[in-house]
Amino acid sequence: MSTRGEQRALILWGIGMALGAIVTLWTLYLIRNVLLVVYIGSLLAIGMSPAVRWLEQRHIIGRHGGGLPRWASILALYLAFLVAVGGLLLLVVPPLVTQTQQLVEQFPTYMEHVQAYLVKKGLIKPGTDLMKELPGASSAVEGMLGMLGSMMGAVGAVVSIVLLPYYLLVDAEGIEKSLVSLASSSQRPHLARIMQNVTIKVGAWLSGQMLICLLIGAMTSTALWLLKVPFFYVLGLLVGLGELIPVIGPAMAMAPAVLIAFTVSVQTGLFTVAYFSVQQFMEGSVIVPRIMERQVGVSAIAIIVALLVGSELLGFVGALLAVPTAAIVQVLFQEFLSHDASPKAGA
Repeated sequence: MSTRGEQRALILWGIGMALGAIVTLWTLYLIRNVLLVVYIGSLLAIGMSPAVRWLEQRHIIGRHGGGLPRWASILALYLAFLVAVGGLLLLVVPPLVTQTQQLVEQFPTYMEHVQAYLVKKGLIKPGTDLMKELPGASSAVEGMLGMLGSMMGAVGAVVSIVLLPYYLLVDAEGIEKSLVSLASSSQRPHLARIMQNVTIKVGAWLSGQMLICLLIGAMTSTALWLLKVPFFYVLGLLVGLGELIPVIGPAMAMAPAVLIAFTVSVQTGLFTVAYFSVQQFMEGSVIVPRIMERQVGVSAIAIIVALLVGSELLGFVGALLAVPTAAIVQVLFQEFLSHDASPKAGA
């Protein structure tokens, strides 16, 4: 009887564990967007941590304790970011507005050139007015309103991602102590080392991403200027910002440059397409892997595989998070190997 009772209890325990696992997985699936926002905010907080720590350790005149308090260091970092963005806007906005106004004024002329080219190639019928085929003002406004409505959730997520790193950084020491206390006393040095290495890797990834945007934007503006494509300043800026959205961002940002290049001449358009093809190839196979390999310390092959897997699982968000996630996995794997090999070495 006792054996049957033990078997029944074991079966019930197994069923309960399976149901609990199903409920847990289903709950995690339902809140996947929240978990993604928390993960992105955590990555940004980890990436900003080295800069915050540097400000804390700098000696400031009149302060005997060293650098700024932690909360002031974080606010200083946020303020420096706002000042940098403001300075960039002061440099970019005036020519951006000028060239955008010129683009809007000359858009009908460009459309006429495109229409004449399409008629010549037999792609559309003579007499077709592409301007009339474009959405009207009312339908365009309705489309924009619909798009704004669907973006309300995204705005909330962005605000959360911006604010979350601040609170995580303010209470970073408490969070770190709480996490370390969960491990046994023998495992705490390993956990502390893992957290330190992850902080270094993610911080390097963040700076590497900014470097890629700057490099691609400068390369594009220079190339379009040499090809005598109008509005090269605006178009290069768009392509540089497009690097913040992996997979589809660069392609979307390149499309206006290609269209405007074809309005200049077919030859200019073809040269522009050829340049972007080479740039995309170099970016995917050389620039991004090499910069990230140098900054983050993850091999180029691992970065390419991580980008493919991330984009397949979560689209452009997965591609954006692929490199820091791969760096974290690498830290955990190396720590596991070193910890697994340490008893053998001692023996």
